[in-house]
Amino acid sequence: MQLSVTIVTLNEERNIARALRSVPFADEVVVVDSGSRDRTREIAAALGARVIEERWRGYAAQKNFAAEQAAYTWILSIDADEEVGPELAAEILRLKGEGPAADGYAFPRLARYLGKWIRHSGWYPDRKVRLYRKDRARWTGDYVHESVRVEGAVAQLHGDLLHYTCDSLAEHYRTLDRYTTLAARELRARGRSVGALQLVLSPAWTFVKSYVLQRGFLDGAAGLTIARMAAIYTFRKYSKAREGDWRESTVSEGTVNEGNDANPAPR
Repeated sequence: MQLSVTIVTLNEERNIARALRSVPFADEVVVVDSGSRDRTREIAAALGARVIEERWRGYAAQKNFAAEQAAYTWILSIDADEEVGPELAAEILRLKGEGPAADGYAFPRLARYLGKWIRHSGWYPDRKVRLYRKDRARWTGDYVHESVRVEGAVAQLHGDLLHYTCDSLAEHYRTLDRYTTLAARELRARGRSVGALQLVLSPAWTFVKSYVLQRGFLDGAAGLTIARMAAIYTFRKYSKAREGDWRESTVSEGTVNEGNDANPAPR
């Protein structure tokens, strides 16, 4: 089993070296950069990656483009702010030696937030399919919630993919503003409208779900902050969706499915 690692980047000079050094088992690394103004491309090239410059197409489309550039059928797709943990790396090495028994593999993602590893709050285990045959799988999702859809069997690995999220609340707020806009556009594109009652009640429910039902209180102060930010995310997403409805004069009362972004970890 030969393996290509793919990473899409934009201004990731603080993260890219850590990501690249975590995949010494890769037969090649392909970095697709969409116009970085920092040293991302230089660092990646110096560490042995093949760097391709490509205009931004959207999350799913950019990751599919990266897979298309890869030399090998098997793809491990990671983000620049992620790192393959030691246990996961050992599992992937075993797969390379023994050969895969499935068409895709999912494994848990462990997030580091404000200096703490988060094991509750709805953020863990956060299993993702990231290792897959590119002839049997594709990234899907038009806006922010991209994921790999596999046509075939998906097996489970147990080691963690480590995700380095926000080091500060200011960084989280910037990320939240960007992704609530994308999430609102997704709601409107799906023809979903947001009622006033939902706008009021959903943020409160999101807080309770994260902090109580998903045991965010076990994550200490970080868990309380995550629950609060999740509630703000929900409110702003729905507010922006309603503002779009008002601008387009298409207001109607209704509900919106939460989907998988009720308590998202920042990218």
